[in-house]
Amino acid sequence: MSFSETISPFLGRCALSWFFGAGVFNIVHNWAQLTQQLTVKHVPMPPLVLVLAFVLMVMGTFSLLVGYHTRHGAALLFAMTIVATVVLHDYWHIADPAARRAEFEIFSRDVAICGGLLMMIGVGCGPFGWDNRPPPGAKGKKR
Repeated sequence: MSFSETISPFLGRCALSWFFGAGVFNIVHNWAQLTQQLTVKHVPMPPLVLVLAFVLMVMGTFSLLVGYHTRHGAALLFAMTIVATVVLHDYWHIADPAARRAEFEIFSRDVAICGGLLMMIGVGCGPFGWDNRPPPGAKGKKR
């Protein structure tokens, strides 16, 4: 296995964990503002949606960070991100060109994040993750 095959999944997991961890931090510190933004976008029950997003993001971030059930965590984050992207960054409804461009950039970034999550679903955690630890009692053997 080459260096890039060994280290790339780990670095990818770290980058995605950082992105979603920053999102968790944002939810905690800007709760009222995010609730207001969801209300403006006509999202039903904004506090409940934020709680759900918070829980999914914490679980997914932990999963990616330590490589524990990486594919499941990436799938959770993928589903949440694609729904949030389409609902919250609907640039196709915006008339102002500058605002439309700004929303399109966020939409594009989120689609790229989804691409990274799909890679994690396909590749898994790589060799440096909880999923690839040796079973208890096995000396150096991987599952």
